[in-house]
Amino acid sequence: MSEKDIDLTLVERVCKGDKAAFELLVAKYHRKVIRLISRMVRDTHEIEDLAQETFIKAYRALPQFRGDCAFYTWLYRIALNTAKNYLTNCARSTPGSLTVQLNEAETVKDPATPESLLMSKQIADTVRMAMAILPKELRTTIMLCEIEGLSYEEIAQVMGCPLGTVRSRIFRARETIAAKLRPLLDMPEKKRW
Repeated sequence: MSEKDIDLTLVERVCKGDKAAFELLVAKYHRKVIRLISRMVRDTHEIEDLAQETFIKAYRALPQFRGDCAFYTWLYRIALNTAKNYLTNCARSTPGSLTVQLNEAETVKDPATPESLLMSKQIADTVRMAMAILPKELRTTIMLCEIEGLSYEEIAQVMGCPLGTVRSRIFRARETIAAKLRPLLDMPEKKRW
C-alpha cells in the first residue's frame, strides 16, 4: 500500500467519524507543517498556532478532499495559505515590521580552516539575502522545491498554478541566487550552475 493510499484510507476513516485516524494524520505531518510555516513566519510563538490552525482547517475541509492529489500536498496548500494570511494580516496591522526568516541555508561544510568557515558563513548569508529579496511566489516555490523536497507537480498543486509556472519560478529564483553568489565564488557570469 502506498503512502497516498494509506492517507486516503485514513481520510475515509475520519469522514466516517474516526477521530483517531485524524490524530494519526496530524502525528504524521505535524513536523512537516511546522517546518513549512517556520520558513515563512519569523515569530516562533505563532508557528505552532498556525500549524494548529492548519490542521483545524484541514479537519473541517476533509469532506471536500477528493483524493486527486496526495493528502500532504493538499495539507501543504492549506498550511501555505494559512501562513500567507497571517503574514498579510501582520503587514496590515504593523506595516514595515514584517520580515521572513530563513532558519537554514545550505552551507559548504568544511570546518577545517578559518577561511573555509568564513566562506561558509558568507555563502549562507548571501543565500539568505538573495532569498529575502525574491518575490514571495519565487521564494515559496524554491523553498518547497529545495528545502521541503516537493516535486514540481506537487508544488503546482500546493501553489495552485500550472507546472510551467513552477518551472519558470524555480529557474528565476535559482538565477537570482546564482547572480548573488557568482562574485563571492569568483564564477564567470556566463557559467551555468
